[in-house]
Amino acid sequence: MLFILGIKTGPWDTGTTFVDSTKLQVAPSRAIEVFTGHFTLHIDMQDYQLRFIDLALSRDALRFGNFKLKSGRESPYFFNAGLFSDGEAAAVLGQCYAAAILRSGLEFDMIFGPAYKGIPLATALVIALATQHGRNVPYAFNRKEAKAHGEGGTVVGSPLRDRVLVVDDVITAGTAVRESLEIIRNAGAQPVAVALALDRQERGQDLNHGATSAVQELESQHGLSCVSVVTLADLIETLSNPPDGRARISAEQLTSLRDYRQRYGVT
Repeated sequence: MLFILGIKTGPWDTGTTFVDSTKLQVAPSRAIEVFTGHFTLHIDMQDYQLRFIDLALSRDALRFGNFKLKSGRESPYFFNAGLFSDGEAAAVLGQCYAAAILRSGLEFDMIFGPAYKGIPLATALVIALATQHGRNVPYAFNRKEAKAHGEGGTVVGSPLRDRVLVVDDVITAGTAVRESLEIIRNAGAQPVAVALALDRQERGQDLNHGATSAVQELESQHGLSCVSVVTLADLIETLSNPPDGRARISAEQLTSLRDYRQRYGVT
């Protein structure tokens, strides 16, 4: 099936780009038009969230059931970005990140991907920004251990400079992101924001003092903006009222998601 997408993307619109068997046309319109040869469907920018959810479900990166977390909680869903492990998945994932970031209005000069999952995420994102939005953004990532030979150091890629956007999959304790902030600041650059695939919107383990999520703590402690492709609230809303009318999970699974958010969620 051939389809063409026309997307309002921001100040970097530069015409038409073709990617693999899917033709993506960047056009000055807020609507996304999908042409299948039989009909035209007009949907708004949030279509990228449904694309992300469908991609995650198709790759088993997003699963529903009963999962024991490190925190000891029983979760009705589990997300593993490591299962976006093929070319098509990486391409679509990068497009979804780009759409969320551009929609947020964040201003940045380069991308940083924390080792290890952040490395392919940063790569997919800068490719999407270049091929679909006409913005050629430099990027870098870190090594877990410093290299003692060759170019040496812990940072690979473009030299860290100016305003840096960190890209990761999810934040649980936030350790990798905090390490990234230190690396960026030590290089004389300014971390300005963090982009995530999923914000779990979940309180810390201490229910008496854990009134904020890891993402909210990162925002307040470091003065950063955080943007995600989807939040848990987005996930529940999209699965409750899918724009195409197609159910993706059972009513029981949806109820479990709502109950979990009610018990552990933050606003």
